[in-house]
Parts: sequence; structure tokens; C-alpha cells
Amino acid sequence: MRNTETPVSPVVEAWATYRTSSQADWSTRRLLRAKGETRVSVVLPARNEEATVGAIVSTVREHLMDRVPLVDELIVVDSRSTDRTVQVARDAGAQVVGQDAMTRGLPRLTGKGDALWAGLAAAEGDVVAFIDADLREFRPHFVTGLLGPLLTDPSVDFVKGFYHRPLISASGVEADGGGRVTELMARPVLNLFWPELAGFVQPLGGEYAGRREVLARVPFVSGYGVETAMLIDLLDLVGLDALAQVDLGERKHRHQDTAALGRMSAQIMLTVWSRLQRRGWASPELLPTALLTQFRRGGSEALPNLDREIVVSDVSIAERPPLAELRHLLPRRRVTA
Repeated sequence: MRNTETPVSPVVEAWATYRTSSQADWSTRRLLRAKGETRVSVVLPARNEEATVGAIVSTVREHLMDRVPLVDELIVVDSRSTDRTVQVARDAGAQVVGQDAMTRGLPRLTGKGDALWAGLAAAEGDVVAFIDADLREFRPHFVTGLLGPLLTDPSVDFVKGFYHRPLISASGVEADGGGRVTELMARPVLNLFWPELAGFVQPLGGEYAGRREVLARVPFVSGYGVETAMLIDLLDLVGLDALAQVDLGERKHRHQDTAALGRMSAQIMLTVWSRLQRRGWASPELLPTALLTQFRRGGSEALPNLDREIVVSDVSIAERPPLAELRHLLPRRRVTA
């Protein structure tokens, strides 16, 4: 990774050079030798992903479980799907757990972060890799790349994937047009308040892996702020040198519209604010609003001539406390969806 313009922080440059690798660096044979007695779990949080979850599960099972014993456990967390996600995932060879079943007895939360927390609670591996369930053209190196630094270097506690993200639209394909929230919201905020994290190429990427005992010591934000919170909290917990990133090539997935990205950005902003308050960098008395006002084209039946319709969304976030603090309250055995 090279800087071509203004020099970056020496700390960030040294970290990016030392802790950045490519999926091509981690062959399955090399990882098998390094694995030893380490148990590996792969977890997919899924909500209405019947179109893609089956292919991902089948690929992991065929290439990393049946052909070679690299992955010991493959779990799909059903996040209240209303389509055939559960059946498709189970038919493809995954163990399926229900988000609500794994959090029974705890306050009901919504969003991806809660599904990830439930997946961590269900997983039994020493190393847990999280993969988004909406990926298209999925390849095994998405898993092996994440596992590489963790299985070969005991000083690494967490690995984040990064990639090229083409933006596919009716007008064509923009090679690196994906990651709009990253560039417009997450990266500027992280550079401003946590400059040590500036070297992460995809701070919001949905593919990452970590040691179970470390992941169990951080809270999980319920909404789209989960990846931002995780990076900030892990930086405080284990330090920058225990974090790494891996180039996974190209990632293709479903893109959301601009309004949805706005709601996602609002949740990230609220997540950042909560971390600033915990550090004493923001007033604890000042509570930001969790209502986001947006506008969409067209009116309603009551106001047919209105050019813009006001839409107000609740973008509030909540958190699951670290799993280590609640483990005694969870089901002793995994409950299937």
C-alpha cells in the first residue's frame, strides 16, 4: 500500500505495511498446517437472503469442510426472515439458528449487529469469521483470507477484509463506486477522532474474523453502526497492532438506494457519538435525536400535488453488552430456527 500525495501518519503507514496482506498469501495447505487444534466457525447473519445464502453455504462446505477440514462449524443466523432463507441455508448444509432463540430472555433488539451477537453466542470455534449473506460470486478465499493472519500469528486478534466494490446500475458499472457511506461518512469521522484507524481500507466491510475470547469482550451495536463500533472498541481493548486487514479482491453484493444509505449514515453517526461520550469527548448531557427526516419524490393521496413527501425514520441504536458478561443467561444448547 503506497501513498502518492500528502504523507500519512508514520504510525498508520507502518501498521498498513506490516498488517496488510492479500488473500493470495494464505493457501489452504498453509492454513491447515497452522490450524492445529484451533476450531474455526463461520457465521452468516441473514435476513431474507434466499437468493444468495445457499451458494455461499455450499461453497464453504464443499471447499473448506468436505474437501479440507479447515472450517469446523458453519452457522447461518436467521434474522427474522420472511422468505425461504432458513430452508435454503439448511438444505445447503448450514446449521441454522434463530436470532430470537439465541437471545431469548434478553431485551429484543433489531438489526445486523444483534444477529452477529447471536451468531457469536451460538458459535463454538476459537476463531469466528463473519460473512455477509448477500454476496454474489462468492469464493472460498473470502474465508481463507480472513483466517490467514489469525491462524499463523498469535499476536493478531482481529482481521478485516477489504476489496474492490463495483457499483452496478442501469447506466453501467463503476469499478470502485461501492462503499459510498465509507467515503462520505465513516472514513472522515474515523480520521478525525481515531486517526490510528485511518489505514483500514474498508472500515464498514461485512467480512471479518476474530478470536472468540476477544470478540466476547466488546459490545455489539444493534444497527448499521456495528462495524464502526467494533473497530473503535477493539482499538481500545487490544491496540492497533493486534488488528490486521486482508485484500479479498472484488466483492459483489446488493446495493441500497440513497435514502437507505442516509439512514445507515445516521446510525453510524449515533454510534460515533456514543463512543465520543464514553471517552469524555462529547457532553453526556447532550442527547442527539434518533429521528431522521428525509424527503422522497411524489405526494400522498391526501396531498397529491405535493412535490416532496416527508419521511421520518427512527434510526436509534442499542447495544448488546459483551457476550462474556451475559453468557450465563443464554441457552446451554443451540436452538435451531
